[in-house]
Amino acid sequence: MNLEQYHPVVSKIVTTLEDNDCWYETFQHDPVRTSEEAVGTRPGYGLEQGAKAILLRVKKSKKNKWFVMLVFPADRRFDNTTVKEYFDAKDIRFAMEDEVGELTDGVLPGGVPPFGNLFELPVYVAPELFNNEKIVFNAGDRRFSVAMLSEDYRKLVNPTVVDIL
Repeated sequence: MNLEQYHPVVSKIVTTLEDNDCWYETFQHDPVRTSEEAVGTRPGYGLEQGAKAILLRVKKSKKNKWFVMLVFPADRRFDNTTVKEYFDAKDIRFAMEDEVGELTDGVLPGGVPPFGNLFELPVYVAPELFNNEKIVFNAGDRRFSVAMLSEDYRKLVNPTVVDIL
């Protein structure tokens, strides 16, 4: 499989999976931006198995703001109020397109993988994601998806599991 045609993050993820003896499978497909578009490119996987990665800016005060990654099943939405309360935030908002690029070494929105640890971002995952034996996600490129075992994902990323739905 020639990964050079994709964003370098794709190779990092595949190498990490191989180095840790993780089961995985890959899907090469036309570019997709949304989870709804992606589900059609991943035979055998449903929307609920999609690991949706969202970059949020959390703001406690004018000077105290930071970015986090939220990951949850793609058939769900995170609860704004619950997330604000969890972070004791005054405000939260989605990262803007240019911020996504800066935070992820140029990964485009829609291609951001749930591996915030690759970008030194704290990762917060809804426990419902682990109801799936396997999860699937765009792996750094809108044209490339990876499916893997959810428990391997938990071990590799070591996210904070928190109710965000």
